Amino acid sequence: LCAAVCAAAAAAGCGGSSSDDRSPTPGPPPPTAGLDARPVNLTCVAPSAPAAGSPEIALEEAFPHVGFTQPLAMIQAPGDDSRWFVLEKPGRVLVIDNDPNVTAAETVLDVDAFLDVNDASEGGLLGMAFDPAFAENGTVYLSFTEGTPMVSVVKRFTSPDGTTLDPAAEDVLRVNQPFENHNGGQIGFGPDGYLYIGLGDGGSGGDPQGHAQNTKDLLGSMLRIDVAGDAPYEIPADNPFAGNPTCGPDPNVPAAADCPEIYAWGLRNPWRWSFDADTGALWVGDVGQGTREEIDVVERGGNYGWNCREGRIAYPGTHSPACADATGLIDPVHDYPRSEGTSVTGGYVYRGTAIPALVGSYVFGDYGSGRIWRLAGDGAGGYTAELLLDTNLAISSFAEGLDRELYVVDLVGGGLYRIVAAGDRPSGSPVPESLSATGCVDSADPARPAAGLIPYDVAAPFWSDGADKERWLAVPDGTTIAVGADGDFAFPEGAVLMKHFRLDGRLVETRLLMHHPRAGWAGYSYRWNDAQTDATLVEGGAVAEIGGRQWIFPSSDDCLACHTSAAGFTLGLETAQLDNDFTYPATGRTANQLETLDAIALFASPLAPSSGEALADPYDAAAPLDARARAYLHTNCAQCHREGGLAPVALDLRYDVRLAETGACDALPQAGDLGLGAGARIIAPGEPERSVLLGRLERRDAYAMPPLASNVVDAEGAALIREWIASLAGCG
Repeated sequence: LCAAVCAAAAAAGCGGSSSDDRSPTPGPPPPTAGLDARPVNLTCVAPSAPAAGSPEIALEEAFPHVGFTQPLAMIQAPGDDSRWFVLEKPGRVLVIDNDPNVTAAETVLDVDAFLDVNDASEGGLLGMAFDPAFAENGTVYLSFTEGTPMVSVVKRFTSPDGTTLDPAAEDVLRVNQPFENHNGGQIGFGPDGYLYIGLGDGGSGGDPQGHAQNTKDLLGSMLRIDVAGDAPYEIPADNPFAGNPTCGPDPNVPAAADCPEIYAWGLRNPWRWSFDADTGALWVGDVGQGTREEIDVVERGGNYGWNCREGRIAYPGTHSPACADATGLIDPVHDYPRSEGTSVTGGYVYRGTAIPALVGSYVFGDYGSGRIWRLAGDGAGGYTAELLLDTNLAISSFAEGLDRELYVVDLVGGGLYRIVAAGDRPSGSPVPESLSATGCVDSADPARPAAGLIPYDVAAPFWSDGADKERWLAVPDGTTIAVGADGDFAFPEGAVLMKHFRLDGRLVETRLLMHHPRAGWAGYSYRWNDAQTDATLVEGGAVAEIGGRQWIFPSSDDCLACHTSAAGFTLGLETAQLDNDFTYPATGRTANQLETLDAIALFASPLAPSSGEALADPYDAAAPLDARARAYLHTNCAQCHREGGLAPVALDLRYDVRLAETGACDALPQAGDLGLGAGARIIAPGEPERSVLLGRLERRDAYAMPPLASNVVDAEGAALIREWIASLAGCG
């Protein structure tokens, strides 16, 4: 064990040189600090982790010296593999040399500089398509959302030099959006030379207006148009409704006849689609509502079921009238539950040469879970899904180079990654089977932390089915914690967070969240034995009856569903949560946690005086009602419901976001109304009974919040949110 611990510490850089500008051996802390010195930590260090998934692939950062702001796509121009064009959600098109040593990207066009790009929610610069004859005519098409109310726009641009784009452009298509989500927005030319446009159902919960089943408007459909002529577009003669008058931009004013632009329909939000470079088949990732994500192979004239069905099952919400006759609906070739991911990202059929075993497989991922799978034929006309890789990325797109090799785009981290062949996967977990062998607890008494851990507490705790919790942090010697402008702590590689869970005073579970060197964060759950002498690793998650209740032990994937990259992974480790007093067992002193951690030089640079507001304790009746409620939502919801978060609906429930700007107050539900009817709102000021947010907190089913790892409603927390909503006079 000692040798293993030392090796892990060395791999994490423990005891080596550091670029941090603070000395690890500060002078005596002030008497107001809770600790006298930073403890030495050589044992509780995250080890190197084996690559997850199949032995076939790994991710390699393609351009490690260049970062992007919310990249949504990367594309190569026809016949030119020397460059990549990168789309950033706020509205910029950039170009970068196809060279791993490149250090900068050049701006091709800043669309937002002259057009009103609306990048709220799921809007922004969403798609780009080079004319097949780009080398001769310099024509490029961009798809984006603009204005308020939001409009989906496809414009034709020209390039005078093959690199920059002339800002002068002409409209090809405009479609009014009822809401700011489910916009789709990818565009691309098919092997037939026509321009394809994917549009979502217009947003809101469950498509209550039935756009996806209404072929008299353009929403919820895959469109196909001919842009080769002088007119904005013409209709291919074999489109399903060719010959009818073209449809207008307003889906609330349905056309008199079926829209001739439509190629296929019944889609909720086609988020990334592609043509098989060999067969021409059109593969689409269609984002689900609340239970299933799906992959479709889309054919001309096909109806892919939304909102009659979600995946292969009947959708339980409000249906389009067209669902009364559900004959002819086409099932997806694959669907998966929310336990595996929350927002599918369509990919490509692999036709490259670097990974022979992958050829012919459809590679796709999930924005929420970061997982990457492949679909391979099962020999009986269907497909079998195989997990290839489990990542920490927020996968916004896949990309295919002219050489048919595949890439992954990370929206939150801003990186572009190449999928490469990997050697055989090491077997086994990177952590020991028993908690006592991890180096994070006293091996003689695993209920006690190891000497190198620092205890802490949070102002607003996450609901954990009524369990009492104790928390510790550990960072390798010679490393420090950086504090971002938003107050989030950024931990070095090798860091570990540990949490004990107790029910009725007995230890039930201990969780370790580890920052593995070069492999990112991962979570591990240990179940305590009845004798309370040690805990054993639970691999893959489990549910067990403990103390007369069903207790959920999360899997590593479940951990990262909440510990998101957008939220900084560690959640409770932020200035707003720790700007309060704590009694340190080692000294018996009560002191402010931030001041104590600063005094022992745990931060990379001296901590500036707090300019933000410390979180209130949601369960402290003496604190102001509004502060308590917003702290509760911040802790229990905002890890996913925030800017850049992984939730498929557009909300920002962080405590310091004004209520009117959360996207929740007096806003129509985006993921179903829970049967509350037309008057339902996410938060209906003064009317808790019309508020979907409260309704989700008060249930434990497929529509519950939080969506996993809880079997018990937080009655006190729900009562707090009910009281708060009742007190609201408006959204000010």
